[in-house]
Amino acid sequence: MAEAVVELLERAARREVPLEELRALRLAVQAVPPAALRARLSDDHLGALFALLSVNDREQVSACVSILERLLQALDPVYVIQNLREELQKGLFHPDDSVKILTISQVGRIVENSDAVTEILNSPELLRQIINCIGGEKIAVAKEAIKSLSRIAQTQDGLEALFVSSLLSDLKNVMATNDVVRYRVYELIIDISSVSADSLNYCANSGLISELIGELTGDDVLVRATCIEMVTSLAHTPHGRQYLAQQGVIDKISNIIVGAESDPFSGFYLPGFVKFFGNLAIVDSPQQICERYPVFMEKVFEMAESHDPTMIGVAVDTLGILGSNVEGKQVLQKTRSRFQNLLSRIGHQAKNAPTELRLRCLDAISSLLYLPPEQQTEDLLRMTESWFTSLSSQPLELFRSISTQPFPDLHCGALRVFTAIANQPWAQKLMLDSPGFVEYIVDRSVEPDKASKDAKYELVKALVNSKTIAEIFGNQYYLRLRAYLREGPYYVKAVSTTAVEGAE
Repeated sequence: MAEAVVELLERAARREVPLEELRALRLAVQAVPPAALRARLSDDHLGALFALLSVNDREQVSACVSILERLLQALDPVYVIQNLREELQKGLFHPDDSVKILTISQVGRIVENSDAVTEILNSPELLRQIINCIGGEKIAVAKEAIKSLSRIAQTQDGLEALFVSSLLSDLKNVMATNDVVRYRVYELIIDISSVSADSLNYCANSGLISELIGELTGDDVLVRATCIEMVTSLAHTPHGRQYLAQQGVIDKISNIIVGAESDPFSGFYLPGFVKFFGNLAIVDSPQQICERYPVFMEKVFEMAESHDPTMIGVAVDTLGILGSNVEGKQVLQKTRSRFQNLLSRIGHQAKNAPTELRLRCLDAISSLLYLPPEQQTEDLLRMTESWFTSLSSQPLELFRSISTQPFPDLHCGALRVFTAIANQPWAQKLMLDSPGFVEYIVDRSVEPDKASKDAKYELVKALVNSKTIAEIFGNQYYLRLRAYLREGPYYVKAVSTTAVEGAE
């Protein structure tokens, strides 16, 4: 096979390969191990394939790109940049986007190699053109360019090249293309800033983060909505949160939420601002964030109590995030009857809202009710039990009725609620006291698809792994659950048939 590939490559070098043979070569190179390709390839073979990209024949270009993808992956990155620099440079100017993507992805591979990256950093024209590709019409090309530039910035030399040279001017120039491209550059800056405090310093000193924050706190409500997502990404890192706090950005976001009351257009950006604080609370300290920014909690409750499905969805998601750890649960518990009343609304929405909101409610309920075994104190168990009973007059039956509906997503969502409470003694007693509930759990016939079977299996596993299950369920049911767990999620019981003479 390797010989046939080399023969075709040599014919390509002489420009003697018709399209049919290029198609055959595309299939052949996929079947040859990289080591065999590496041993037989020459500069002429690769140069010829790059030369074949210059024709105005889409199918030929497509075939050559596929072949080159395979061949270049087989080569050492140092070899690629040292011997094919000119071809890569030309590829970035090619009118076909697949050639640009091929070239940029190779640059991304090269910069991951510590020996090859200096070659790239010494090629400012190559980097300049990759920066220009961020402004390309096709999002796929821009995404590949952002990915490669992010990789370049993983090293000190890469940061210097991008932010302490003329390339910074190129970044700023490409931002001026239009709004969409400007946000792509911001996306790159946030990607780089998130890596380390050092990376963040370079980005901050470039002035580009200040520009992003200026847009976030500016008057354009649609721009705010876009920028808050990027700032939220930065807040996921400790050094990012520290920077945002030092720059007063978190306070500014809080003030904008306060002012949203009188802004008729706040619906455009408010969900993103509330999500920002929800994410901040869970990566930092729910109690500290909620105490320092009380407007956040107040706004979440207001949104959850509203009649706007969009706002309710964001509030429910945020409550699920906030209540996913014990500290967050305790913050919610301090609001007393207001949260209990809210749970009743969430239970109602889980039963009656449009499907997407029902699913979000079920996920939030699972998050709020789950308690790891090591955190199951008497107080916390009493709390989750009271939350569960606040959801509905008959909460177990509510989720059981959802789990029997013929919609796999809702079915699995309800099973996840049962799984969340399965290791808590009060829930096990409720399950045992509910007629037919344990039989429903071990009944495999009610799970119509793989996702449902997996969700039911997780429920059984949570029950079996609980320390209190054998005592509460009793030996008979406990052994049936253990048998289910042992047999796995997809077990099918063999049905024996007896042949009867004369039967058809």
